[in-house]
Amino acid sequence: MMKFNVYSEIGKLKTVLLHRPGYELENLTPNLLEKLLFDDIPFLKIAQEEHDAFAKALRNEGVEVLYITDLIEETLSSNEVLLNQFVDQFIVEAQVKSSKVREALKGYLLALDLPTMIKKMIAGIRTHDVKMSKAVSIMDLLENEYPFFTDPMPNILFQRDPFASIGKGVSINRMYTNTRQRETIFCDYVLKYHPKLKVSTDRQYYNRDKEYNIEGGDILVLNEKTLAIGMSKRTDPRAIEQIAKRIFSSDEPFETILAFNIPKTRAFMHLDTVFTQLDYGVFAIHPGIMKELTIFEVTQDADHIHVEKVVTTVEKILKKHLNRDIKLIHCGGNDIIHSEREQWNDGANTLAIEPGKVVVYSRNHITNAMMKEAGITVIEIPSSELSRGRGGPRCMSMPIFREDLK
Repeated sequence: MMKFNVYSEIGKLKTVLLHRPGYELENLTPNLLEKLLFDDIPFLKIAQEEHDAFAKALRNEGVEVLYITDLIEETLSSNEVLLNQFVDQFIVEAQVKSSKVREALKGYLLALDLPTMIKKMIAGIRTHDVKMSKAVSIMDLLENEYPFFTDPMPNILFQRDPFASIGKGVSINRMYTNTRQRETIFCDYVLKYHPKLKVSTDRQYYNRDKEYNIEGGDILVLNEKTLAIGMSKRTDPRAIEQIAKRIFSSDEPFETILAFNIPKTRAFMHLDTVFTQLDYGVFAIHPGIMKELTIFEVTQDADHIHVEKVVTTVEKILKKHLNRDIKLIHCGGNDIIHSEREQWNDGANTLAIEPGKVVVYSRNHITNAMMKEAGITVIEIPSSELSRGRGGPRCMSMPIFREDLK
């Protein structure tokens, strides 16, 4: 069995999960961009080349790279009952209302070989892909007015969000939008049924069927005692309290969860879009959260959750809980134009390979130069098309195993 082990943001990365972008990007249209949470239409060929460069950079550092499509294929390949259950759930959660269309979709998907079926689910199923018998109801006819029976899932590129590795367990997340909620079907089945990656129920600290939304980009593992979780537009404070109860009642060593109240805007989508760790005590940060913030310290008092409201700076709260001096590298420097532009292109969204070595987008040249000046080893990857999705190297990756820090 492959074990989960993530007790920091910077421990040497050994195993990581990615999704190589596919035809779902070709199914993006201007009219669908807002619904599907994209700001632009990436050029698939170049996006794949850039993503392959990302995976190669990781492998060059000795990191084992897994892909979510391979894992779900391995999960379903030898279990026909589970495969049928998976297809049924996918169709239901795609909110297909016509029973005739649902029946035709199931037949269409099960007739495909498994790798093709999985790719088609992610790419989106167009109405002309599926042969239908003659419509017999208004609902049947209405389904054909939209170009897709099931929408594309372009955001699955960002494997950081559907679930989060926390210590020896996971949070299987409830996503903020219906568009992204379907993504978690894939990791849910992998984490519950994969022959090597399945996680016991006592290590599932949150589940996708919970009432309140939480996304992995808001969850940062600062050390073996401290988690940081952003209260963004996409993560509900009540979800933070629920996950805190599960984690504190487990045998995990975590003692404090810092709930950061960050601006609820597109640019500040998740905590990791404005704040990531590079080295011991060194962080990349967007100047927009340099002022005092409201932060809630969540701890366990006997059998109860205790919450303490603190108004302070990021530097002070980190110094207190990490018990070391803190160095903050401003995304884009102190120039407001540079900082806003490079933060928009995920200059503060870095993926640490080990302490002091990070993967970044090459386009954020000002921030990258500042990291180098601070002694950080910077591995730059191309990003002209990947960056159009508004997510950086950390967003695109989910660590499965990091070595513990000394």
